[in-house]
Amino acid sequence: MSDVLLLIQLFFGIVIGLYFFNLYKSQQGQKMSFERESRKQLDRLEKLRRISLTMPLSEKARPQTFEDIVGQDEGIKALKAALCGKNPQHVLIYGPPGIGKTCAARLVLEEAKRSPHTPFEHDAKFIEMDATCVRFDERNIADPLLGSVHDPIYQGAGAFGAAGIPQPKPGAVTKAHGGVLFLDEIGEIHPIQMNKLLKVLEDRRVFFESAYYNSEDKNIPSHIHDIFKNGLPADFRLVGATTKSPQEISPAIRSRCIEIFFRQLYPDEIVKIAIKAAAKSEVAIEESAAKIVGEYATNGRDAVNIVQLAGGIAIGEGKSRITDEHIDWVLETGQYQPRPEKHIKDTAKAGCINGLAVYGANMGMLIDIEAVAVRTSGKGVLTITGFIDEEELDGANRRVKRKSTAKSSVENVLTVLRKFFSLDASDYDIHINVPGGIPMDGPSAGIAIACAVYSAITGKLPECLTAMTGELSINGEVMPVGGIKAKVSAAQKSGASRVLIPRENAKEAVKVTGIEVVCVSSITEVFDIVFNNRQKSITIAEIQPTVLSAQTF
Repeated sequence: MSDVLLLIQLFFGIVIGLYFFNLYKSQQGQKMSFERESRKQLDRLEKLRRISLTMPLSEKARPQTFEDIVGQDEGIKALKAALCGKNPQHVLIYGPPGIGKTCAARLVLEEAKRSPHTPFEHDAKFIEMDATCVRFDERNIADPLLGSVHDPIYQGAGAFGAAGIPQPKPGAVTKAHGGVLFLDEIGEIHPIQMNKLLKVLEDRRVFFESAYYNSEDKNIPSHIHDIFKNGLPADFRLVGATTKSPQEISPAIRSRCIEIFFRQLYPDEIVKIAIKAAAKSEVAIEESAAKIVGEYATNGRDAVNIVQLAGGIAIGEGKSRITDEHIDWVLETGQYQPRPEKHIKDTAKAGCINGLAVYGANMGMLIDIEAVAVRTSGKGVLTITGFIDEEELDGANRRVKRKSTAKSSVENVLTVLRKFFSLDASDYDIHINVPGGIPMDGPSAGIAIACAVYSAITGKLPECLTAMTGELSINGEVMPVGGIKAKVSAAQKSGASRVLIPRENAKEAVKVTGIEVVCVSSITEVFDIVFNNRQKSITIAEIQPTVLSAQTF
């Protein structure tokens, strides 16, 4: 009997041994098959990596030092002040595309890491993401920005998933922990993502939720319990960049950030970029050709693209220099439009005034405002062209339409002329126009319109080298407006010798040099300067800065 039992045990031992042997052999065969496939794929990857094209000029010309970033000295100084101190701040950078916002942020972080007082470690990371590409799943399956939870029911959950364990996956906010998260085009981020990001900025960590998580489940590893309980660390500094205006950005994120403005590049700065780009492409460029690039390109990226294409044409023709003809061909085929920059006219004409406006990302420009007045025997007709007719406002769960503030400023002007100068516009057919094809909006052209209409009615010639900006109230007061620095810079670049601004905006133009900035508070002061060349108001140079001490408050 014992021999029979021994034989049975031996039999089952052999069967079980053969089973596990075949299982092991199958696993080894599968492993070898995987290794062969892996080696095959690695060989393909190595073959692909050995194929390398030359570096694009846009990459060669990318700024590597602060000196390579042209025209943004003040913006970089402000960025350093925000990030290189003991308490670095979250930052929003405004400015047009292709002017060095990303490169500046990256370089400032490297400088901050060398500062002896900085909280950034030497290995602090610079994580860059584009808000237009950040997509999230409402089921919380995937969120590259904030992180997500891989629940066990989804394919690819792995061994933890098979055990019914949810797995938190870190996002960019955690990868940037201890460093900088650069979010390009932050104005395009989804509102839901923005609200979640604000919470992360407040808590400096990100929390996860999952219907499959049970805090009492002892099968769940302790590190996952810790993540669900305490969250993943996300102590970083946000640097958001946008080409939009501040009014288009969520007030909630603006209130948490230092706002820094990078300006548009001037033509002479574009010329420098074009010359450097040509040097890096090993093709010389004629000075006149570089100047043409400066007349059309508004940012460094456009300048580099124009030079690269023109250089390719020159090389194809067997030439070593980029000429005017090469640039002209690129501009024509690329349908580039000249920069919207005007030069002030040096001859006075009745009814013609130099106004100032802001467009795009804090970019200023000179605008012509012209008026014609013809006396009529009946009631005069007012014609306004070149202005936006009406505005549409969203807020408080309702949409409101109103007459544009630019058109309203015209009515204010007519009231002021009748009240202070006894000029009744109803005695004239008046036509006010803003040429150029860019419709004007906003009340900041009030004093310029007043000067144009007054000049058209009286025939008095205005001072032709003076530009101006300011809202006009029906009481004849000059009210403050926005974009002063950009407007004053535009007046300077256009060749104006003097610019009139509201007195309440004086502090905003203190640092602008190369032009006489005159502060006015009433329309009578404006007329004395523009028509009688008598200056009763004060200039920026006469304004002494006030130093406030702690005792002041």
